[in-house]
Amino acid sequence: MSNPLDSLALAQFVDHTLLKPEATAADVRALVAEGVRLGVYAVCVSPSFLPIDAHGLKVATVVGFPSGKHRSAIKAAEAARAVADGADEVDMVIDIGAAKARDFESIREDIAMVRAAAPAPTVLKVIIESAALSDHEIVETSRAAEAAGADFVKTSTGFHPAGGATARAVEIISATVGGRLGIKASGGIRTTADALAMVQAGATRLGLSGTAAILDGFPVGTRPGSD
Repeated sequence: MSNPLDSLALAQFVDHTLLKPEATAADVRALVAEGVRLGVYAVCVSPSFLPIDAHGLKVATVVGFPSGKHRSAIKAAEAARAVADGADEVDMVIDIGAAKARDFESIREDIAMVRAAAPAPTVLKVIIESAALSDHEIVETSRAAEAAGADFVKTSTGFHPAGGATARAVEIISATVGGRLGIKASGGIRTTADALAMVQAGATRLGLSGTAAILDGFPVGTRPGSD
């Protein structure tokens, strides 16, 4: 199947991301400037950097990151503070161990507490760390996210040793909640082909740190800022 996207269209899928522990405020300012130049949808930064001037881009941040091993009340407080500090979108990490134990009800409760702390119009994305889960666990965590009122299911933090996004995981999430929830593929997406494969599999948002290189993989004339 041919791909209809050019780099300008693909940029609107992108959460341009900087979550490295060593990131500085100057790095975040550079991220925003690059995001504006590239025409991305949002920038995603650590919550300690908020509030930021995103120059019209949406602002996303993370909660319970990267392990998810935080009490739900702490995640909720972190989410509420992020919204107060100007976050438009919150990407929370579930308790991956609960998914492995197949305690999907506790996952639903965890997500619901964060949802209550960050109600609409804040966009809530739920990071399930799909590379660490079986197909069944991906399905059930996605269902828990939907039941708890999340807006997106997100594959990965990008920090887990099991790996990041795969087209297979995106396909499973899409088959489970696609058309009702958004799907964010994140972690290890490093080439134009990787990014397009995720969209082809059903992703509606992409978490990218190497956005410029990925958009540069398109022919000249379809890149942001090209004549």
